[in-house]
Amino acid sequence: MLTREKVLKFVNQSITNRNLVRHLLAVEAAMKALARRFSGDEAEWGLLGLIHDADWELTEPTPSTHTRLTLEWLSGQGVSEGPFVDAIKAHNRRLTNLGEPNSTMAWALDCVDELTGFIVAVALVRPDKKLATVALDSIKKKWKTKEFARAVDRAEIEKCQEKLGLGLDEFIETTLKAMQSIAGELGL
Repeated sequence: MLTREKVLKFVNQSITNRNLVRHLLAVEAAMKALARRFSGDEAEWGLLGLIHDADWELTEPTPSTHTRLTLEWLSGQGVSEGPFVDAIKAHNRRLTNLGEPNSTMAWALDCVDELTGFIVAVALVRPDKKLATVALDSIKKKWKTKEFARAVDRAEIEKCQEKLGLGLDEFIETTLKAMQSIAGELGL
């Protein structure tokens, strides 16, 4: 059985960059909130958020292998098929061609992954650098400034409207509140 403890151990063995671990924690919190919104399995969605980039540092020199090491690890844990594995396969689909998002859970990960980074960027330009003082309005203001966090693929985030049936404001607000609930763990 896949547990948070096992996944967290794998993450901590695979990643040395604490900011990347914080990213995984942020996506985990957001995915749990989205699971509640869509009546999904909160633990499963959270684990997906926590593990989705676990092999990033190990595969960074060869991006086309990103997610493959995670899939191997999952297989060793007895998890080799189902929606969870399909969502991992779809995560780096542009480079691996392992699969496309085919569930609400997979699309949620696809949309929220970039959004957590954008929200962190908004927090970091605030005088106090705290998530507690970030509001939807401040995120939307920065959203319109294409030079701000230009590496963030806003179109990918905006797919929340089409693929999840969730308005952009509600999607951002849900993610922001989830991240604010673990701000201490995120160092923000």
